[in-house]
Amino acid sequence: MATALAPPARTKQADLDRTANRLKAAAPHFAALTISKRRRLLDSMSAGYARIAAAAVRAACEAKGIPLGSPLEGEEWSLGPVITLHNLRLLRGSLASLERSGSTRVGTCDRTVDGRVRVEVFPATVLDRVLFARVRARVHLQPGALAEDRARFYREPNRTGALVLILGAGNVNAITPLDVTTKMFNEGKVCLVKMNPVNAYLGPFLETAFTEAIAQDFLAITYGGADEGGYLAAHPAVDEIHLTGSDRTHDALVWGVPGPDRKARKAAGNPRLTKPVTSELGNISPVIVVPGAYTERQLAWQAENIAGGVTNNASFNCNAHKMLISGGGQKSGSDLVDRIEQVLRSVPPRVAYYPGAASRYAALTAGRQRMVRLGQETAGTLPWALIRDLDPADRTDPAFTTEPFCAVLSQTSLDTDDPLEFLDRAVRLANAQLWGTLVATIVVPPAMRADPVLSAALDRAIATLRYGTIGINIWGAYGFALGPPWGGHPSSTLADIQSGLGFVHNTAMLEGVEKTVLEQPIVNLPKPIHFPGHRSADSLGRRLAAVEARGSWLAVGPVISAALRG
Repeated sequence: MATALAPPARTKQADLDRTANRLKAAAPHFAALTISKRRRLLDSMSAGYARIAAAAVRAACEAKGIPLGSPLEGEEWSLGPVITLHNLRLLRGSLASLERSGSTRVGTCDRTVDGRVRVEVFPATVLDRVLFARVRARVHLQPGALAEDRARFYREPNRTGALVLILGAGNVNAITPLDVTTKMFNEGKVCLVKMNPVNAYLGPFLETAFTEAIAQDFLAITYGGADEGGYLAAHPAVDEIHLTGSDRTHDALVWGVPGPDRKARKAAGNPRLTKPVTSELGNISPVIVVPGAYTERQLAWQAENIAGGVTNNASFNCNAHKMLISGGGQKSGSDLVDRIEQVLRSVPPRVAYYPGAASRYAALTAGRQRMVRLGQETAGTLPWALIRDLDPADRTDPAFTTEPFCAVLSQTSLDTDDPLEFLDRAVRLANAQLWGTLVATIVVPPAMRADPVLSAALDRAIATLRYGTIGINIWGAYGFALGPPWGGHPSSTLADIQSGLGFVHNTAMLEGVEKTVLEQPIVNLPKPIHFPGHRSADSLGRRLAAVEARGSWLAVGPVISAALRG
């Protein structure tokens, strides 16, 4: 296998042609596979991924400058094997349910405050209840959609098959395998992957893990940059494209390079690329802190929760916390910001491994009067930057319109401590002023759910926020990890793409999704693996991956032991 220091060579154009044509020819056969054969294929992919997990984590740590054996190693276990194996476990359960009953499993169904169908999708199993205690995820469907309309591909009488090009992400190593399994097993399509150059080292591990799918021409892995991606997107054998990356990459692919031609095409609704394109792009993820009565313990817990959403993966996450919105005079709001600063100050700066990070950091931090840099900058690293007291009325400030994708957290406050007024104004700010529609987090005091008026206001805010995932007291990124639908809010369009179109993961195979809402108590124990001060994150990550691979209770005891030591 290749290592992080020896990425594979670019795939030659002739090989790209042969691969695309070969997969296209196999697409009808894959579409016609029985559920039983799909289950066996998915079992082999899951078992194969479990075998390469440790080696892939070592390569990722090498690439990102993470010392092996340190708690930081836990990041790569959680961002790669744990998330991947968890989603594959839930997907295997959905295929088993389809074979047994003709539909996937979901939990209770009810209605949202605005009358839409709401479906509980997590916890999906008793094992989930143990591993992620008191975490709940429910999916809001679009108007007119029904909970019974699940697994559309498996209800289609004539399955002709299709080839989808997956342009992989370079930051989180679970993204590409989960995009693949979504397209293969939710939608019945064969997949041609073009690895991102940043983590091309992962490709050979995926080739080893998914060897059975590759041998049957249901999947292929290729390598290269923008030229290879553009060539494959235009290839006649490719039917559609799924992209994880930036809106700039999306628009260059769909509308062409910036200039008069692109502007005219957008105005006329005439994209250069006419194939269907789904995407998962960036976001300035808000954390809306509702004014109220918080205990010292609750503020301390949420400070680590929010700071962990900044520092995780060196802040190279499309769902990283990026804009803190708090009340104006509420002491708990300023206390929380001070606590977040203290946590960030305790976290050593990370290797800025993602291209362009230093220039983005410089552009967003230059000339800031109310900013602190936390940690000693060394060669190749960036200190955490906390930009405080942004003017919420200043629509020209790039902090509201430019995704940092680097070690920057900004903060603004609204001049009210009335929770009802605050929620209304914070939702309007997030919807109208912040770029992106992917994920938002809301921190609410415990009394809010106990008060019928305040609880109803929170539900209205959730319904109104235009984000594909919303976390209540939990980092919204857990929606990426736990298997619900993940993607930008469907209000986006091809011309105004925001955080993308379409949903991936979606292990329950729901149709007509609008958003996922996760909720947990204000403090949830044991300490989550993403907390910066987690002392046993590496051993916890390895043990979680073992449990997810087996899908059994045999290794739960060691998981609980590692979690409690955190």
